Amino acid sequence: MARAPKRKLSHIDQRGNARMVDVGAKPATERVAVAKGEVHMLPATLALLRAGNLKKGDVFSVAQVAGVLAAKRTSDLIPLCHPLPLTQVDVQLSAEDALPGGSAGVLITATARTTAQTGVEMEALTAVAVAALTVYDMTKSAEKTLRITNVRLVHKRGGASGVHNE
Repeated sequence: MARAPKRKLSHIDQRGNARMVDVGAKPATERVAVAKGEVHMLPATLALLRAGNLKKGDVFSVAQVAGVLAAKRTSDLIPLCHPLPLTQVDVQLSAEDALPGGSAGVLITATARTTAQTGVEMEALTAVAVAALTVYDMTKSAEKTLRITNVRLVHKRGGASGVHNE
């Protein structure tokens, strides 16, 4: 089996200490990232969510706003992330009768855009993660077996590394 080439981690200095990468010399370019994630639940819980019959209120609206807010606060949550001037954050949630694996649940998709010197992947991932945590928080009174899964980057564009698709 061939070994992958060794790559240097950009957030580690010569002494092995964590550092924030200097992106000052990089040109600002348009950056786009799309992330997805899932919250798996029982069909009965999904029915309550769809009907708006959960104690904490409108799960979709609250989770959508939580995801947008999280993207905007990513550099406050992830220590070595640069604060970015986001030009767009879009968080979409959809109730699904059959997510991958067959269970019912909520599919979350977040798109983040910026024109900056570094990528916007962490903002899209943070938006999905916090939206999923919000769905979990708002539905946990109805079910104890909720699962957050498959939080991942599915697309990125911009910068020196070009395009990535899942």
